[in-house]
Amino acid sequence: MWKIKLLLLLPVSLLASCANPGAATDAAPEVITQTRVVDNSCSWVKPIWVSKSDVLSDGTADQIRVHNETGAKRCGWKPRAK
Repeated sequence: MWKIKLLLLLPVSLLASCANPGAATDAAPEVITQTRVVDNSCSWVKPIWVSKSDVLSDGTADQIRVHNETGAKRCGWKPRAK
């Protein structure tokens, strides 16, 4: 008989512990979404140096120029001393 009472009281006590009307808050949670961009490419990207003996197409030369200009602007790359 006491086992039946225990089986009946256990779920009731568990349900009663979850039913606390004073614990809920009225304010809705505020969600803040903010994107942060971290650019750490300056630590592993380096300028592309071209020698006079290199033969490049116009497209490749333009891509190297854009790469080096972007690095100079964002990472502070300096031109190589001649």
